[in-house]
Amino acid sequence: MADPLEILHTTFGFAGFRGVQSDVIGRVMAGANTLAVMPTGAGKSLCYQVPSLALEGTCIVVSPLIALMHDQLRAAEAVGIRAATLTSADDNREETIARFRAGDLDLLYIAPERASGEGFRNLLGQAKLSLFAIDEAHCVSEWGHDFRPDYRLLRPLLDRFPEVPRLALTATADAHTRADILEQLGIPAEGLIVAGFDRPNIRYTITPRENTTRQILDLIAEQPGPGIVYAQTRAGVEKLAEKLAETGRPVRPYHAGLDPAVRRRNQAAFVASEDMVVVATVAFGMGIDKPDVRFVAHAGLPKSIEAYYQETGRAGRDGDPAVAHLFWGADDFARARQRIGEVEPARQAGERTRLSALGALVETGGCRRRILLRHFGETDLPERCGNCDNCLTPPAAIDATVTAQKFLSAVFRTGQMFGLGYVESVLLGQSTERSLMNGHEQLSVFGIVDGEEAALLKPVSRALLLRDALRTNAHGGLEFGPEARAILKGEAELSLVLPPRRERRSKRGRTGGGANPVGNPLFEALRAKRRDIAQETGLPPYVIFHDSVLRDMATARPATLGELGRISGVGARKLEAYGAEFLEVIRQN
Repeated sequence: MADPLEILHTTFGFAGFRGVQSDVIGRVMAGANTLAVMPTGAGKSLCYQVPSLALEGTCIVVSPLIALMHDQLRAAEAVGIRAATLTSADDNREETIARFRAGDLDLLYIAPERASGEGFRNLLGQAKLSLFAIDEAHCVSEWGHDFRPDYRLLRPLLDRFPEVPRLALTATADAHTRADILEQLGIPAEGLIVAGFDRPNIRYTITPRENTTRQILDLIAEQPGPGIVYAQTRAGVEKLAEKLAETGRPVRPYHAGLDPAVRRRNQAAFVASEDMVVVATVAFGMGIDKPDVRFVAHAGLPKSIEAYYQETGRAGRDGDPAVAHLFWGADDFARARQRIGEVEPARQAGERTRLSALGALVETGGCRRRILLRHFGETDLPERCGNCDNCLTPPAAIDATVTAQKFLSAVFRTGQMFGLGYVESVLLGQSTERSLMNGHEQLSVFGIVDGEEAALLKPVSRALLLRDALRTNAHGGLEFGPEARAILKGEAELSLVLPPRRERRSKRGRTGGGANPVGNPLFEALRAKRRDIAQETGLPPYVIFHDSVLRDMATARPATLGELGRISGVGARKLEAYGAEFLEVIRQN
């Protein structure tokens, strides 16, 4: 049994463990079953990679997506770990099985569908096993946001090898989901280690949707580096990708309707790129192990806070500054409520709770991060995080109850059958052929809103739809929801948060914390060398070295391999493979 700390230093180039890594690895080395809940970017993979090198036998890693496994495989091989995948996309199946039987693998990545099969269980009995690592473990829970039924079939496999420790890993699991994971995977309650959920390097911003394309164009003009834009439909992906590509930035679409070969090419191009934007449905992301994503934008409402946390968590995994920007509309909440009505009754209460939590997140005038972290059970939190839109530029809050009552009255008096635009025109006293024909110009609500109050109508209607005081019918008309009566009768108030006017910035006003904020020419030369090596080896640039490692090189300017090897993130294998080339760049600059 080798020393984990020595492995961490020699193989990965790190001086010490971070956060709860040491606790998790300690339990694994002691043979104990463990569930580790750690935020994305906290180094979950090290928690099974280090033991796989320290213990005798092969670590079996259950991972949900083939693309994710292949990304993890490249990263493992780059530091000298003997690893392989056993998937339907691999053409070296017999070679992999032979290596496993011979004890020549430290890691074997497998999908849950294959892992639960009897044939694979029999194969595992033919070699020594060191550990079962179940990645993205929230997929085992029906309460989780990415439930995968095959994950629930893993327990018989694990129980067949009771002497092999099991380690479940996830970044997104609330208390209910954590309890379900423990039960489904046979892990005792004392085996739960929760590292916290905060991602302090991510700046959270949430904005009402106005002109989505223009808003996202502004965002990507400000943000250097790779980014992901989530759209809600395939058609929306295609349309938005086309518009964004007009800026000259490399842009690729990704959704389930594309030819599989096109999807693979687009994903591979994004993984290898240092500035590409991918526009995708939420099908894209879990399979991406790319640490240098600088921004994630949502062009519509995610399905839950858990989903939002996981999707935004794909930004800034390297620890550098990153941006998460959500653009939402009241119609998002209306559609979500319609979908809730279509699911089985037993799930509706839980889905409504999740939607209410999202409503609180987008509507708050307080700290966004505080709401996110409280959702996952964290309580000892500061009032302000200093890195979300509301903390950086506090919004104004006004009592808009009277305007809301006027709006609801207009909806009621016009018959609860007209859309937002028409109700607004009645309130503003705008005479039209339609208002004349319907006799609505004789109503007491006609023209009762003017001046500064007129600017409140759109945000008030958004707030009423969000709070379920208004709903839209199948024809787009507005009708009362269950919360309307209390507001109309003055039993409930409607406080409105007015975000400060956002000024468009030039490219020089970028806020994403680019790769080279200090403009060091040596850093750029090192990046160019990394790019050349990436093209020669077919590896993504970040697999060679992260930007943070290159920045440390540019600052320290090591002159020998020994000095270079003391930089965090430069392990023995990478030092041998790339060290001389990077030292030459430093010498020449």
